[in-house]
Amino acid sequence: MTNAFWVTGPGEGAILPATYDHCSATDADSPAVSVRALYSGVSRGTESLVFNNRVPPSEYDSMRAPCQEGDFPFPVKYGYASVGRVVSGPEALTGQSVFCLFPHQEHYQVPASAVVPLPSGLPESRAVLAANMETAVNGLWDASPRVGERVAVVGLGVVGLLVAWLASRIPGTRVTAVDTNPQRKTVAHTLGLDFQTQCRQDDHDLVIHASGHPTGLETALALAGQEARIIEMSWYGEQPVPVSLGRAFHSRRLTIRSSQVGNLHPEQRPRWRHRDRMVLALELLRDDVLDCLISGETTFESLPEVMPALAGNRAGGTASDTLCHRIVYPDN
Repeated sequence: MTNAFWVTGPGEGAILPATYDHCSATDADSPAVSVRALYSGVSRGTESLVFNNRVPPSEYDSMRAPCQEGDFPFPVKYGYASVGRVVSGPEALTGQSVFCLFPHQEHYQVPASAVVPLPSGLPESRAVLAANMETAVNGLWDASPRVGERVAVVGLGVVGLLVAWLASRIPGTRVTAVDTNPQRKTVAHTLGLDFQTQCRQDDHDLVIHASGHPTGLETALALAGQEARIIEMSWYGEQPVPVSLGRAFHSRRLTIRSSQVGNLHPEQRPRWRHRDRMVLALELLRDDVLDCLISGETTFESLPEVMPALAGNRAGGTASDTLCHRIVYPDN
C-alpha cells in the first residue's frame, strides 16, 4: 500500500491509502516498473470539475483517468500528471526519470509501456506540464493553423498559453492572446505573446477557445472573420453553454469544431500513437521559458488544504491566479 490524494466528497479531499499496483492501463506484454513520485501537477480545469462533483453521470466512463482508482463521483483517486523515478523494473528504465498519466500518489507500479522517459535537457520539475502540452499539440492538430494566419487564442490557462506559444512559432502568424484577467499579461509577454483583455479585431482566420467559460466562446465567435474556424477546447462538465448562432454566424459561414485530447486527429492516426504524441510533448517542453507556467508549489501532504483554493471553493482563494500548481513529494 501507499498514500494518494482522494476526492472524498463535493469540495473535499484527503490523503488516504491506495493500491500500489492499481492501473487500468494494463499491458500483459509489458513488464512492470515501480516508480517513486517526485512531482505531480494539478490540472486545475478538469480536476476542479472532479473535485466539485461536476462530472455528468453520462461522462463517467469517458472521464476516467488511465490509472484512476475508485468511481465517480467519489471516493475517487484522480489525476494524470506524475513525474517520478523508476526504482525497479527493466534494466533500461531503472533509475530513469519518467512521466506517467497517474494520479497524485507517492509510489506506484505500472506497466513499463505506461511511462515515458524524460528527454535530455528537460528538468523533472517542468515535466509536470506534459499532459497540458499534449493537449495543446492535439488542439493545434485539430485547428491546422497555416503559415501567415491571423490566430486568436481566448482563455490563457496553461493549455491556452501553450497553444498560443506554439502557434506563434509558425512563420508569419499573427497571434493574439486574449484573457479578461489582466494578471495573465506578464506570463503572456514572457512567452513573447501579444496580450489583450479585449480584442476588437474580427478578421481572424482561426480562433481557439480554451477559457472554460461560456462568455469566452461568445468572444471567440466575435473575433472570427469570414469563413473562419473556431476550435472549442473547453470542457464544461454539466454547465449549460448557450451559443449565439444569430448575428454574423451564418453570414460569415463560421465553423465550430471540438477538440479533445482523448482521440488523435484523424489525419495523424495512420502514423501516430498516443505515446508518440507524448514523446513530442516532452521534447517541446525543453524550452526554459516555459517555467513561467508554474504558478505555485506545495507539498503532497498539504493537498487536502490546497485543493479547495485551487478549485475556487475558498474565500480569498487563488484559483483565478493559478496556472500549473506543482506538488512536491517527500524525500525530493
